[in-house]
Amino acid sequence: MRPPLQGATVLVTGASSGIGREVARQLAPLARALVLVARREERLVELAEELRARHGSLRISVQRCDLADRVAVDRMLGAAVGEVGEIDVLVNSAGFGDVALLESASWQKLEQMVQVNVVALTYLTRRLIEPMLRRGRGGVLNISSALGLIFLPGFAAYSGTKHYVTAFSESLRSELRGTGVVVSQVCPGPVATEFLEVAGNPLGRDVPRFLQISAERCARIALRAFARGRALVVPGLLMKLSIGLGRLTPRWLLRGVFALFARMLRKRQPMVGR
Repeated sequence: MRPPLQGATVLVTGASSGIGREVARQLAPLARALVLVARREERLVELAEELRARHGSLRISVQRCDLADRVAVDRMLGAAVGEVGEIDVLVNSAGFGDVALLESASWQKLEQMVQVNVVALTYLTRRLIEPMLRRGRGGVLNISSALGLIFLPGFAAYSGTKHYVTAFSESLRSELRGTGVVVSQVCPGPVATEFLEVAGNPLGRDVPRFLQISAERCARIALRAFARGRALVVPGLLMKLSIGLGRLTPRWLLRGVFALFARMLRKRQPMVGR
């Protein structure tokens, strides 16, 4: 079973930057219409102008929306459907992280992260799969993270949100089997985006370049796998091997190794109650 990408109306969250923006660019030659959703409207307008210049027949709806605001999400969905019609494919790319020991993290940021990474993703999927099921065709692509398959100190809350996305995607895929609606997820490792600018970098060290992939490559791999109806893809051979080894390693051994990393992180980031 494969999602209906050719001639589809696709809603992409997080379209103002990173993987979401690249997904929109790569879907533009295939789609009939795109709904670009993010908080930074000026970036969405810039992307829309770029895509219109390249793909004259493509219909584009720009929707500025804070996904943590349920009223705003409902308003956005109503406006989008009014402009371009029913949504055939949903790409849940919006999300952000937080790198910190839990006791040092800002609760306001953690709460917003859960709202965007978990609640908004679930709500949008719930709203949009119902009409997909009535039509007997549709697709949902969830942009998750390699940390949805493993765990790492300093990422407790973020990794927790991504483990939710993994379980949600796998369970929903099973529920929808045979309905014509496809659910896939991509779990990338480090991607060259604005992630650390938002999440923070308590160790003050950049991710080694050999571990990173570009947002353009990540989007290309994700969409290729989605088009084939695959359930899960981890972009990049090195990350695929790393995640595979991590999942095969006994938990007790991982806990011991990660405890050393956590100790180093605690020395760099003393507890600050907020």
